[in-house]
Amino acid sequence: MTQDRETKSPQDERPAEGSGPRGPRRGQRQGDRPKRRDVNGWVVLDKAVGTTSTQAVAIVKRALNAKKAGHAGTLDPLASGLLPIALGEATKTVPFVMDGRKAYLFTVAWGAQTDTDDAEGVVVARSDARPAADAIEALLPNFVGEIMQVPPRFSAIKIAGERAYDLARDGEAVELVARPVEIDRLSLVHHDGETSVFEAECGRGTYVRAIARDLGLALGCFGHVSALRRTRVGPFTEEDAIEVADLEALRAAAEAGETPDLADVVLPVQTALGEIDEVPVSRDAAARLMRGQSVILRGRDAPIEGQAYATCGGVLVSTGTIERGEFVPHRVFNLGR
Repeated sequence: MTQDRETKSPQDERPAEGSGPRGPRRGQRQGDRPKRRDVNGWVVLDKAVGTTSTQAVAIVKRALNAKKAGHAGTLDPLASGLLPIALGEATKTVPFVMDGRKAYLFTVAWGAQTDTDDAEGVVVARSDARPAADAIEALLPNFVGEIMQVPPRFSAIKIAGERAYDLARDGEAVELVARPVEIDRLSLVHHDGETSVFEAECGRGTYVRAIARDLGLALGCFGHVSALRRTRVGPFTEEDAIEVADLEALRAAAEAGETPDLADVVLPVQTALGEIDEVPVSRDAAARLMRGQSVILRGRDAPIEGQAYATCGGVLVSTGTIERGEFVPHRVFNLGR
């Protein structure tokens, strides 16, 4: 990740006109931002409609004055809801969150199919037909379990090294092949004839927009997503979420010279690892793991095999795998002990 660099001229180093003892310190320009700091952990942002995932990361990074940040799975501008943002050492745990199950609440508008499969696209097909609730309910079992799904044309899938949405925007024909996805649950929670509200729980790579499109095609009336909210990502739920206003309040407090309590908004790095086993280790074993060396696990309670993470005194040391009674480190963390 690159950082923007500021270039200074000799004039930049001069004291501001009229500045005295209370003016900028020597070597610091008036209006300079404080030096970015190391912040390690997760912020689960309740993203608003209209904000891109990249903009959301910038908001969090600026509010906390953090050096490093990245999100765990894009959320479209049309969508609201949970966008987990990793800070500092937490960026090493992003794959664990992205591989987790996700939950959505979404609305399908019947009678029109769009080229993006949501309300932002151009209508490409219309129908006067509207589905009955019992017809929708009868179809839902076909969309649960492991199914084959064709991603939307406007998606981040790569075709010969290019994103599908870039090709589609350039007017090129985009043909995507069906791929297996897992949908754990799909239920109808409200139906008024013109629109239907659904809840879905699914695995990585599932497109809710494709569910809406395919339901509309199967019902013979067309459909597209008109509203979408993500309510769960891996171990994170709506109870963990904060809004931009909360972050802005923290930023204002910091600018006023206060020291805000980040524990209220920044979750520990290892929160992302809630779906794998924890292995407590000694200081000596932790030192070996930090050097990239395996350690032998002892005790009847040690996990037998698979992914796990090691802690020492409650502090995250490493993620890795357990193989033949040994913990093999894959990533190590500099969080202090």
